[in-house]
Amino acid sequence: MQTNTYNTMAEALRQALREEMKRDERVILLGEDIGKFGGAYSITKGLLDEFGENRVLDTPISEIAIIGAALGSAISGLRPVVEIQYCDFLTCCMDQIVNQAAKTHLMFGGQMNVPMVIRAPLGVSGSRAAQHSQSLESWFAHIPGLKVVVPSNPYDAKGLLKSAIRDNNPVMFFEHKLLYGSKAPGDVGIQKKSEQSSVMESATDEDYTISLGKASIKKEGSDLTIIATMIMVHRCMDIANEFEKKGINIEIIDPRTIVPLDKNAILNSVKKTGRVLIVTEEYPRCNFASELVAIIVDEAFDYLDAPVKRINIMDTPIPFAPVCEKFVLPNKKRIVNAIEQLLQ
Repeated sequence: MQTNTYNTMAEALRQALREEMKRDERVILLGEDIGKFGGAYSITKGLLDEFGENRVLDTPISEIAIIGAALGSAISGLRPVVEIQYCDFLTCCMDQIVNQAAKTHLMFGGQMNVPMVIRAPLGVSGSRAAQHSQSLESWFAHIPGLKVVVPSNPYDAKGLLKSAIRDNNPVMFFEHKLLYGSKAPGDVGIQKKSEQSSVMESATDEDYTISLGKASIKKEGSDLTIIATMIMVHRCMDIANEFEKKGINIEIIDPRTIVPLDKNAILNSVKKTGRVLIVTEEYPRCNFASELVAIIVDEAFDYLDAPVKRINIMDTPIPFAPVCEKFVLPNKKRIVNAIEQLLQ
């Protein structure tokens, strides 16, 4: 029997939802235009016809109502998966997520679980401007009670989403818009799989899961460690492959989940290479990259041969103009310059 493969993240996510809905009738979907329209990025396309309107629910245009309904259904015994059209819109329902969903298990003495997943696309994706382009994952990593997932490829996305749905805790599941199936502008081709990397490994129709809290080494190396998330994994892989032609071996680590975090994989790599660059598409202040720096300095300082560097989006709202948008991103020039400084 031939095994089907899913070459885009959109296809892999759709298959994960379909498999979990078949496996467990308690899994339901909620979100704006996820039914007949199939979702803003077509992730839920066809699921309404397959599972019916009692399990694929089109909601009003109200993030507060969507998360409130999901929270109520989760504590009542269902396993809701919510789609928020842009991660920027999570600002409209922060009370429901931060003060309710994240704290319910503790406040009820462990007698009540909140098995819900909140999916949201994030990241710069071509002149969507300041209110539709942010990467806000570190906000939610700050809150005890929430798990935070940041997949970089179809295979990981499917396995991680299935694990998130089966988890009894609220999980924030972020998906970079440029990874759904299109190519990113500039210096990274998302659909091109490097011969030296499994970073774009296709998902399959097999029933597999990937544990939350387990990092992936996308490329092994001995001269420098790069820790990158989501689309920046691909950008850094391309750059690392260029450096390898010069005899410089760069290790690429994809955390895959930032809560829980696989500290051992990160620290072991740091101890091996002695040099670290962190690349994420976040604002620079108080972000996940900063937390990684603190962990490395606290727990692996004696192994460092150079200061830890990080590259993030510049400290400004995301501009609309394409040339300005490209300038503020962690682009190839900035990453290469940082690598060269670390290797001096």
